[in-house]
Amino acid sequence: MSTERKKILLTGANGYIGKRLLPVLLNTHNVICCVRDKSRFSYIGENSEHCDVVEVDFLVDKTLNNIPNDIEGAYFLMHSMSSSSQEFEVLEEKVALNFKTRLNETNIEHVIYLGGILNDTSNSSKHLSSRNNVANILKEGKFNLTILGAGIIVGSGSSSFEIMRDLVEKLPVMIAQKLLLTKSQYIAIRNVIQYLDKVLFYKNAYNQSFDICGPKIMNYKQMLPFLKNRTKPLATTFTM
Repeated sequence: MSTERKKILLTGANGYIGKRLLPVLLNTHNVICCVRDKSRFSYIGENSEHCDVVEVDFLVDKTLNNIPNDIEGAYFLMHSMSSSSQEFEVLEEKVALNFKTRLNETNIEHVIYLGGILNDTSNSSKHLSSRNNVANILKEGKFNLTILGAGIIVGSGSSSFEIMRDLVEKLPVMIAQKLLLTKSQYIAIRNVIQYLDKVLFYKNAYNQSFDICGPKIMNYKQMLPFLKNRTKPLATTFTM
């Protein structure tokens, strides 16, 4: 097996997923981390000599030229779930369009997009609809695309997980909407990282979409007390 390091573009390098994926990628690849502000990002772990950082704001066209042309793989990990802007759908669309346009000018072979699981397009949230729109934009790129859809990602630091944990730990009583009956399949953060790592340059996954999740199907009402009482890490057996 070839040990040649390929050059990988990691967007969202300063985010929850990106920070955990970076050291795994550095074991076998050279990684270009995209951040909006270099002063707010640093990596001093193992294989740090294979990590470079570039300042790129995908809402500012002139910064896109900081992305090198010789990248071979890329991760699209940019979401605005925590954004307070009412125009987050417009912003996410512009980010996706700028990403696609710039990467079409490079030597890119494979892009991996981590989105959400979308079963009912007629009754989905604004965030899930926006992520589906991002996926459709990326599908128009000249590169091979793999889409991984995940539900609740369980792990300390995950915004959706932390919100749910805060609810069950701080509120003795909740008056909830029908949304709590929505079913979901959670997945452990370590499994998400495994999928993101192993699917890179896996040709059988080119131009394919996959839902990644654990074995249990639960609605949010069932999940709240489960997450509060859980003491062991949640993980599924990974195979590819």
